[in-house]
Amino acid sequence: HLQSPGKSPVKGPEGSGPQARGLTVHSPGKCYGTRPGHSPVKGVPPETQSPGKGLGVHSPGKRLNVDLSPSHRTEAGTEEAKLQESSTDEKKMKRGSEVRVQDSTEQKLYKIANELLLTERAYVARLHLLDQVFCARLTQEAGKGLFPVDVVRTIFSNISSIHTFHSQFLLPDLETHMGQWSVSPRLGDVMQQHAPFLRMYAEYVMSFDHAMELLRVWTERSAPFRNVIQDIQSQEVCGSLTLQHHMLEPVQRLPRYEMLLRDYLKRLPDDDSDHSHAEKSLQVISMAATHSNSAIRQSENLKKLLEIYEMLGEEEDVMNPSNEFIREGRILMLAARHSAMERHLFLFNNMLLCCTPRFSLGGQRFTVRTRIDVEGMTVQRTTNEHHPHTFQVSGKERTLERTLDLQASSEQDEEDWIKVTLGRRAPRWIRDNEVTLCMKCSEPFNALTRWRHHCRACGCVVCWKCSDNKVTLEYDGNKVNKVCLDCHSALTLRANREERGEGKEGGHSRGSTPHLPISIPTLSPGCEGLV
Repeated sequence: HLQSPGKSPVKGPEGSGPQARGLTVHSPGKCYGTRPGHSPVKGVPPETQSPGKGLGVHSPGKRLNVDLSPSHRTEAGTEEAKLQESSTDEKKMKRGSEVRVQDSTEQKLYKIANELLLTERAYVARLHLLDQVFCARLTQEAGKGLFPVDVVRTIFSNISSIHTFHSQFLLPDLETHMGQWSVSPRLGDVMQQHAPFLRMYAEYVMSFDHAMELLRVWTERSAPFRNVIQDIQSQEVCGSLTLQHHMLEPVQRLPRYEMLLRDYLKRLPDDDSDHSHAEKSLQVISMAATHSNSAIRQSENLKKLLEIYEMLGEEEDVMNPSNEFIREGRILMLAARHSAMERHLFLFNNMLLCCTPRFSLGGQRFTVRTRIDVEGMTVQRTTNEHHPHTFQVSGKERTLERTLDLQASSEQDEEDWIKVTLGRRAPRWIRDNEVTLCMKCSEPFNALTRWRHHCRACGCVVCWKCSDNKVTLEYDGNKVNKVCLDCHSALTLRANREERGEGKEGGHSRGSTPHLPISIPTLSPGCEGLV
């Protein structure tokens, strides 16, 4: 304790007074400190004491003032500075995260706009190829009287107007907007300005099917016409693609605009000045795109026909617009002595092509070995002790009867091939007098309560209970027909899957194939080969 000279320590009640709070008390009004050569003040760390300075203690009842040394004040200031710095860092981090989110949104918007620009450049190059190369060359040759000029005009429709619009108006404006993106990032206004002109696509889309048919006919009929097209297709500018491939581009362009604008609007803030422009342009483009919907669906089928056309070494019959691709797949064909050879089947609405694979550096290629007309074609499941999952296809190849013994890769694959044509072609009916039992429930027929009926999908003879179902059939113009329970289940499932857009199994099937264990009845003698 500190004390006045000659004075006894100050005493007070226990647990009270300054002593109880850890302070040393001096006489009122007196203050003591350390001086050089004196011992340090007790109870105070030496490092906090400096010469001539100490703790000032006031008389009882008065406020106590404790003077901290400079080092104490420095430490306190350092702590306060650290707290302020930490708070500043937190604010900077929050602002940084907001900036990153903003930058991320702006980057996505830029990528969408840039993708539109890049695809537009490629599209204009494709239009130039159609207008200034194919159309110009064919028009030049037609002027020599080798084939009618009107044929060329009909095939290319208004492609010249479409090319002019995109190359001289839309693309330059997109280039200008993207050049000013850092100052004024916007896309909706330029699309809104040009969207009404996209209605010119209606003429091209509506005449597209007729153009494809004319192209096919005149390629077969006129050697000069065919030579011009083949000569251009062999050039590097065509990218090893056919004229038909390039002519699909305008049909598919409007949906591309619609998709990109939807993506742009999805990421564009609602309060952005470009939002209303983008919305209005999307409305106009969506209306224009509706004219292309049916053509797009047909173009998907045509695109697949083009792929098969190239894989088969330009088999002419494939590129008929009336052809409808249904299914393709690898399969084994059984030969003598229980051997099996690899084959590839292509099934269309009017023919079945059985092909052999051949080596090619340009991708998959096949050679057609057998062509069977779907009209009159029969399919039946067979039994082979050496090969499981076998079935037989019989029909006419031109005027000759052909039979193919085939082995599927699995039981499901076998079912798919057998049932894939269900409802798409008229079945061959089994005669009433060839069966005595319902081919579904095996109940006997009689003249009073159980009459014979035919399933319009598979041709089986069934009773009224087993044919009390109706469904639309493609071969009958989608009219409602009575079918058996198995066919009704299979066709309903297929229709539901096609509505949902399912069934595109790696490009191997046009529509979904019913994955149901539909029983193929055992036929009576004399009915072999009927489905």
